[in-house]
Amino acid sequence: MRPTLYSADSVRRFLLKNRIASLAQLKLLLGTDADITVFRKLKELSYRASYSHRGSFYSLDEIVSFDQQGLWSCGPIWFSRHGTLVATAEVFVTQSSAGYFVAELQEILHIPVKEPLLLLTGQGRIWRQTVNGLYLYCASDSGTRQRQLQARNALLESVAATSPEAPSSELQAAIVLFASVLDEKQRRLFCGLQSLQLGTDRQIADILHVDPHTVAKGRRQLLSQDVEADRVRAVGGGRKPVEKKRQK
Repeated sequence: MRPTLYSADSVRRFLLKNRIASLAQLKLLLGTDADITVFRKLKELSYRASYSHRGSFYSLDEIVSFDQQGLWSCGPIWFSRHGTLVATAEVFVTQSSAGYFVAELQEILHIPVKEPLLLLTGQGRIWRQTVNGLYLYCASDSGTRQRQLQARNALLESVAATSPEAPSSELQAAIVLFASVLDEKQRRLFCGLQSLQLGTDRQIADILHVDPHTVAKGRRQLLSQDVEADRVRAVGGGRKPVEKKRQK
């Protein structure tokens, strides 16, 4: 352990040079094992904690330069003008023009947001509404929420109006052939992907002779990034294979 140097100025110089630091780095710098000592010195300097990496990185107000959305990053470490991930998600959802699906907000904030959105919903700080089989997260205020839902529905109608026509018979045949070599999970995700690219859930369900709910589930999984590479139906699951009779 380095000699004790309980100086806020040493923390400032370190951060000005490195832009961000972890708690472990600052404890080493100050020569202390006490978290509270580090936070006392940071408080003297007007600091910011990251919303990514569970708030374990720190910087200073004089260093960060927030963009128009109130976000700033140093490499993979993200900071928000609004503070924590939960607080940031609440502001983004509440102030959005058409609410957010999980995948949309996750793309903006660059980290998973499902858990904080569920927490905010449970606390009544935001609202969620099913739209096209997915949860759309909106403001808790009823007037704002209605405007967001109207804007979202108008957006979806606009997208639907410009959607391509039904795929050609040749493309449909290729889709069916490719789906036939996939396992159950892959086929469900493939159905969802085709729904996003080529048509409605009902169109893809008719082409691949599956339930529209299967297509919708695959689409929801893709949009929410709820995909696990190793989760496939257990051995013995599903319909039993038909045993071919041997010719005598």
